[in-house]
Amino acid sequence: MRPQIKNYLSVTKKEWNGMVVLIILIAIVLLAPYMFQANRKDNIINFKAFDKAITDSDKTEYLPARDEASAGSRNVRPAALFKFNPNNLPLAGWIKLGLTEHQAEVIKHYEQNGGRFYTKGDVQKMYSVSPAEYKILEPYINLPDGAAYHTKKVKPGEAIEINTADSARLTMIHGIGPAFARRIVHYRERVGGFYNKEQLKEVYGIDEQKYNQIKADIAVDGRHVIKVNINTATFNELKRFPYLSYKQMDAIVAYRDEHGNYSALNDLKNIAILNDGILRKIGPYLVFK
Repeated sequence: MRPQIKNYLSVTKKEWNGMVVLIILIAIVLLAPYMFQANRKDNIINFKAFDKAITDSDKTEYLPARDEASAGSRNVRPAALFKFNPNNLPLAGWIKLGLTEHQAEVIKHYEQNGGRFYTKGDVQKMYSVSPAEYKILEPYINLPDGAAYHTKKVKPGEAIEINTADSARLTMIHGIGPAFARRIVHYRERVGGFYNKEQLKEVYGIDEQKYNQIKADIAVDGRHVIKVNINTATFNELKRFPYLSYKQMDAIVAYRDEHGNYSALNDLKNIAILNDGILRKIGPYLVFK
C-alpha cells in the first residue's frame, strides 16, 4: 500500500522544475501592481495654470447668448464688418464677421435644409445669432428691412397640383416647409409622378398625421405621370420603382423574354413573386404597347 502511495505522490525532477517556474510567475503577477505603484509618481495638478487657461478662454471665445443683457456682458465685437448677403455666404465669411465656427455651421445647416433669407429679420430669427450680434451685423446685411419672411400659403379651397409644382410652390401648402418640399420633388422624380394623394405617405417624414394636415391643400393630375413601356423596359429602367425588388425586376424581364410581350396588367400575375399589392402600385405607371 505504501509503495503505491509513494509512487502516486512522487515528483520527477522535470515536474519539480515546472512547479518552481509556475510559483515564480504567480509571485511576479501578484507583486506587479505594488511594484508599479511604488515606482510611479503622481502628477501634481497646477490649479493656477488651469484657472489662467479658463480665463484666457473666456476672453477669446464668445458663446452665443439668449438675451440682450447676457450678450452685452461679453463684449461682442465682429472681427471685420462688410456688406454681405447672408444667402450662400461661405462659412469663412460668417467667421470673418465675428461668429464662431459653431454659429456659422448652424446657419449653413439651415441653408442646406432649404432655408433662405428674404429680409434682415430672417437673420435675426437664427437662434445661433444673439440679439447683440444681430444689432452689430444688421446695418451691413444686404437685404430689405423687415420682420422674418413668412411664405405665402394657399387660401382655403385652393389646392396645389403636386405633379407640376416646384419646391417653392409646394411650400405654400400648410405644413410643408423647404425640406419637405425637396423630398416631395425628389420622390416625384424617382417614381415618375403621383397618381393619387396617398402616395405622399411614401415620402420620408410624411406620416398619417402630416398627411391629414396637408391633404386638403393638394391636388393630383394623373396626366402628368411618366409611364414605362413594360414590353421594352430594361432592368435599369425598372429600377426607378421603389416598389420592386431587384429579384422582381429580373423576373419581369426574364418572363417577357421567355413568353413574349405582356398585353395587360393581368399577365404579370403569372409571375409568382408579384402580388396584387405590388401590381396595384406599379400598374398606373405601365403601358403595354
